[in-house]
Amino acid sequence: MFLREKISKGHAYMYLVESVREGGRVRQRVIRALGRKEALLASGELDRLTASFARYSEQAILLSDMAAGRIACRRIGGPLLFGRLWERLSIAEVLNAALHERRFEFMVERAVFVATLHRLFVSGSDRDCAAWMQDYLIPGAEGLALHHFYRAMAWLGEEIEPPSAEGIAPRCVKDEIEEKLFAQRRDLFTDLSLVFLDTTSLSFYGEGGQRLGQHGHSKDYRPDLKQMILGVVIDSAGRPICTEMVPGNTADVRLLLPILDRLRARFGMGRVCVVADRGFISAATIAALETRGLDYILGARERTDKLVRKVVLDDPKPFVPLLIERQRGETQLFVKEVVVAGRRYVVCRNEAEAEKDRADRQAIIDGLQKQLARGDKAVVGNSA
Repeated sequence: MFLREKISKGHAYMYLVESVREGGRVRQRVIRALGRKEALLASGELDRLTASFARYSEQAILLSDMAAGRIACRRIGGPLLFGRLWERLSIAEVLNAALHERRFEFMVERAVFVATLHRLFVSGSDRDCAAWMQDYLIPGAEGLALHHFYRAMAWLGEEIEPPSAEGIAPRCVKDEIEEKLFAQRRDLFTDLSLVFLDTTSLSFYGEGGQRLGQHGHSKDYRPDLKQMILGVVIDSAGRPICTEMVPGNTADVRLLLPILDRLRARFGMGRVCVVADRGFISAATIAALETRGLDYILGARERTDKLVRKVVLDDPKPFVPLLIERQRGETQLFVKEVVVAGRRYVVCRNEAEAEKDRADRQAIIDGLQKQLARGDKAVVGNSA
């Protein structure tokens, strides 16, 4: 048996029906007409009928008990998965070692873990985290309240050195944790000769953040809010090394050198090759990198950089196919290398773009040859 809804003259009617077999065919037979749907809902008859059926269904009983709060249901997948990664990366061990001489009356490491989970899942505020965690079974997090998350974050942000002249956030407990985590997995063959740097803006509401909170170019489209600039550094294997924060009105071109100098001091890097996008490029930045004797790979602006547009892209060298293997499948690019004033420029194209460049260049060559064949003196003079 089941309920069926039927529309007649603009009104919905509910029927209790059953399926019966007659003459080798299955049809629905009305057991009882229950009446108009809106009247049943208003009187509560439909809910009472549903509850009457649910008393004899174990699954429905379980769901109703959960809805009524008689049975607690909490998720375990996320905390279990990321808890294993947390232990494998020795984060708990490093945090507890740093907390050894402190006398906190709650488990700070668990508060940091829960806050990290919250950021991974929903990226909300600490206030929201205290309510969010109630839906998850997180070992050791029993009894954590909102003020515990505030105190844990304050501990991570405790300053241990004065601010630098370059405007980077002062050295704090968070930096020590990053360095100890790096040292934990460092061995004789660990190499930081190649690092990747990118930035984003983090806007925030309310007061505070007087040193870093400034109005600037907002990457999350909230220019009305104060923000901080967060720089993230990862190694060649894609593993995060550290983060750095600077005032929200700092342009990317002013970030690269201060962050690089600080990285070399923090992690003892020797030979360094910096990979950054085109937002970090300026003549002063490149000159400073070369003065320091550092290698760099920087993205270039094809349309606005005159040297790239007039010399590199117009170079007659053909594109060479390059096959890049990925976790799933492979990607084919077409590249050419041009050396100008001692600097290597690498131009990358996909197959369609490379074919278009080749066709455009061939059209220019064909046009010049036709003009030469007609004896165009201006063309002959220019080509000579």
